[in-house]
Amino acid sequence: MTNELLWILLLFCSFSMVMISYRLFGKTGLYIWTAVAVILANIQVMKTIEIFGYVTALGNVIYSSLFLVTDIMNENHSEQDARKAVFVGFFVLLSMTIIMQITLWFIPDESDMFGPHIYAIFRVMPRIAFASIIAYLVSQSHDVWLFAQLKKRFDKKHLWLRNNLSTIVSQLIDNFLFTIIAFYGEPGFTVAIIMQIFFTSLILKIIVAGFDTPFIYLSRRFKQPLFN
Repeated sequence: MTNELLWILLLFCSFSMVMISYRLFGKTGLYIWTAVAVILANIQVMKTIEIFGYVTALGNVIYSSLFLVTDIMNENHSEQDARKAVFVGFFVLLSMTIIMQITLWFIPDESDMFGPHIYAIFRVMPRIAFASIIAYLVSQSHDVWLFAQLKKRFDKKHLWLRNNLSTIVSQLIDNFLFTIIAFYGEPGFTVAIIMQIFFTSLILKIIVAGFDTPFIYLSRRFKQPLFN
């Protein structure tokens, strides 16, 4: 299966998981997905791929699902609930970073077969996590704020416009901050590669933002969870 088909599959699965989690557990489900997505996105982002002829880092799709989460919170519940989801993600990311750095400090036994692999994944976590924390807090807070402002401005109408406008602008902020902080100066990441990652990621995130629109409309039917 090609990277392009896998990317589309990942997009559909990520947004579907958001909706399933919301349908089953309501707001709690969205908080759960926020924790899951923050962890997975920050592991995926360490892998670069070629897709549609361009080089980019993975993690874009599942990270973009976080904007869908806050927009659903903002639309179906309140701005305060959306901000709570942002801080849940922040706490999870910070906790994961601290715990995994302590884990790496342990001296492995001779029988340890997976230690080098864990080290390879999480040794760069502090920089990735720092980039994620800054970009996440700034962009997600902006998304929550802008969506709420547009909701007031349009008197709760034009959901498609509010969803896409707030997400795309916030994704631009997120993409700029994360790409510069995470990759600039890293071995193997030339300015040309960083710029390619930035623009490719931004284009893909804009495409993802458009695809999440049907899901936020669908979420209006899921406000009453199956498990209270």
